[in-house]
Amino acid sequence: MVTQTAHDRRFFVGTDIGGTFTDLVVLEDGAPPRLFKSPTTLPDRSGGVLAALELAAEAYGLELSEFTRRIDHFAHGTTAATNALIERKGAPTALLTTRGFADTLLIQRSMTSWVGLGAATGHYSRRRNPEPIVPRAGIVEVTERVDSAGREVVPIDLTEVRAALVEMRDGDTEVGALAVSLLWSFVNPAHERALAELIKQEWPTAYVTLSHQVAPVIGEYERTATTVINSYLGPVIRDYVNLLQTRLREAGFTGELSIMDSGGGVMRAGDAAARAASMLTSGPAGGVLASVALARRLGHRNVITSDMGGTSFDVGLIVNGEPLVERTSEVGNYHLALPRIKVQAIGAGGGSIAWVDEVGALVVGPESAGSVPGPACYGRGGERPTVTDADVVLGIIDPDHFLGGRMKLDRPAAEEAIRRYVAEPLGMSVTDAAAGIRQVADNQMADLLRKVTVEQGHDPRDFVIYAYGGAGPTHAYAYADAAGIGTLVVPPTATVHSAFGTVISDRYRAVQTTDPQRTPPGADDPAAHLDSDRIAATFATLIDRCHADLDRDSRATFTRIVYLKFRRQTQELPVVVPEGRLDGQVARRLVDDFLASYERIYGAGTALRSAGLELLTLRVEGRVRLTELAAAAPRRGGTLAAAVLGQRSVHFPETGLVPATVYRGESVGPGLSLPGPAVLEFAGTTVVVGPRQQADVDDDANLVITAREDS
Repeated sequence: MVTQTAHDRRFFVGTDIGGTFTDLVVLEDGAPPRLFKSPTTLPDRSGGVLAALELAAEAYGLELSEFTRRIDHFAHGTTAATNALIERKGAPTALLTTRGFADTLLIQRSMTSWVGLGAATGHYSRRRNPEPIVPRAGIVEVTERVDSAGREVVPIDLTEVRAALVEMRDGDTEVGALAVSLLWSFVNPAHERALAELIKQEWPTAYVTLSHQVAPVIGEYERTATTVINSYLGPVIRDYVNLLQTRLREAGFTGELSIMDSGGGVMRAGDAAARAASMLTSGPAGGVLASVALARRLGHRNVITSDMGGTSFDVGLIVNGEPLVERTSEVGNYHLALPRIKVQAIGAGGGSIAWVDEVGALVVGPESAGSVPGPACYGRGGERPTVTDADVVLGIIDPDHFLGGRMKLDRPAAEEAIRRYVAEPLGMSVTDAAAGIRQVADNQMADLLRKVTVEQGHDPRDFVIYAYGGAGPTHAYAYADAAGIGTLVVPPTATVHSAFGTVISDRYRAVQTTDPQRTPPGADDPAAHLDSDRIAATFATLIDRCHADLDRDSRATFTRIVYLKFRRQTQELPVVVPEGRLDGQVARRLVDDFLASYERIYGAGTALRSAGLELLTLRVEGRVRLTELAAAAPRRGGTLAAAVLGQRSVHFPETGLVPATVYRGESVGPGLSLPGPAVLEFAGTTVVVGPRQQADVDDDANLVITAREDS
């Protein structure tokens, strides 16, 4: 490795904007990552990114313009798409669909009132239909029909569509985005292309999404919902990305901006507006991808990723070294035909507000105080108690050391908020009320951990848990223990782990299509009834499309995936196709892999082997490696005694208030081991080691927390 001079230093930067803080990580060849946090700025979130960049430039002793000029790669994860959908702040959108199918989006397969009910509300009585993305009056029926084989049955009537477009364009509506979703367009897109050409002539300023481009798969509701939401979010993402790029250019950045894709990598910023719906879990996906890289380095096959920030608690799974990916997803009470890294979330974060309901029960979240006004201890006008306020009162967070001392917290304000809203209504002390707030939050998070493991056929004892986010390492000792998970890892990038994932991720593109094949019931050799040549030809077409989207980059690698299910079932399972020629022998291996996967999830003996199989969806994922950096040399030297800051009383559920040793986290280097109870204070987070635990620091500075042998 060639040592860089001050004049040729080059940086790789990743950012992630959360509801409370904006995270930024800077990578440099042969150096450890450097981490920065700044409060998220609303409504212009780019302000928080620039503030974090200024902190980084100052840390490197450079002017902002000089620092940004040296950035070779800038990757960005954001909740902008999610926020716009949940808050219904997208662009007014109209839908053009096949005559007779105008109510497809409104009916939602009769699933609308309970989509995501368990995770989002927890109460059956709170079920409700979502606010329509497109009102019934904004749905235009198009006279046309193509059958399932792609044959034109009814020619498209462009005259009536032109009249509807002109009326909409010149009328009182504020429509600025159009979604086109015709019934069998993924088989034959000719009619959708004709509509696109007509729209270009009559309404060139409208943002347009065609269903055969964004979701060319069977399932008219899911495809229509995906198309509509992409158009609804497209103008918002376009404006957001353009503003961020402008602010970065003004700051001196001259490179290319990449945006995190929910499916498993980054895309060019210029592609973001056209693929807006694929950004709906942009931020959490970065944390899972960073965890995949860490798991491979540490040799962990099964990992639960847990990200606790200021607003939410996000959980993902890595099984057999790969992140779980769902082919369809649920966002904002709609089903989308877009595969994404599977992340489940609840409203449990440091800013989650605690309150006493009408029956006298203590409730924490899902409402969050966010960054403005924030928890009461922030001193920014917030009066209601939060999880962070409880952590301050319980001695877990030092008010003088928050964000490395850059932000002082107000403990009396936290105590007053808890006294007024929780302690007095429940007739208990402020300390007990704070402990109750923390325990309710921890139990809610443990419940989610059990939901993603036990309910999906996994034994949590087979997993290691990775904890990150600003509050994850603070609460992980409790929620991991409650879920029965014995090993907890806090990476050195924990406080900005999702941002770290964006900058180390590959450029990513996935394409898929529906090409149905079925095997007869009772067949001794189902694979013999699959047309391997036809599957191979479809994959060749998909790979060519994917490679084109990746600019024909010679470094691109491709993964082929088929989705199989038993006949007449609804749930498909993904099976990766091995490299090489796809023939009958490979097809048999795919069937065997599907059966093994099915029984692993649903139990031994559950595979309906005589039912016959269905293959509907074929998918190709393409990747191009963007960031190649030499690993940083391990930090060596130092003693545990030198890292001690002192002791303070900390409240633990199992012991009450007890003395805990407090360490400067950055000074606890590889090879050191420390017993609990202990608190490690880092610039961006606080790590808690429970009374019955110990923490060991490995060669890469990961904190590995396990039960003490004497506990």
